[in-house]
Amino acid sequence: MFGRKKEPEMRTYDRENKRPVLKCSICNGEQVAGFKDIHTGKFEEIMLIRNKSELNSFMEMYGIDTITKEY
Repeated sequence: MFGRKKEPEMRTYDRENKRPVLKCSICNGEQVAGFKDIHTGKFEEIMLIRNKSELNSFMEMYGIDTITKEY
């Protein structure tokens, strides 16, 4: 219950068919991190991003170096 914080586990995604994307709302500034299928354009939401540390956590979880923004 009051143990140490666990390290975020490394997760994987289909690097050949999906690319990491940060979808940003122009109206309210909401950001959602996820993966977009390069063939169909379908977006798979993974997590809501509220600050820079959550974005860094998402990128570390999936081993991502760069992420593109879409509006």
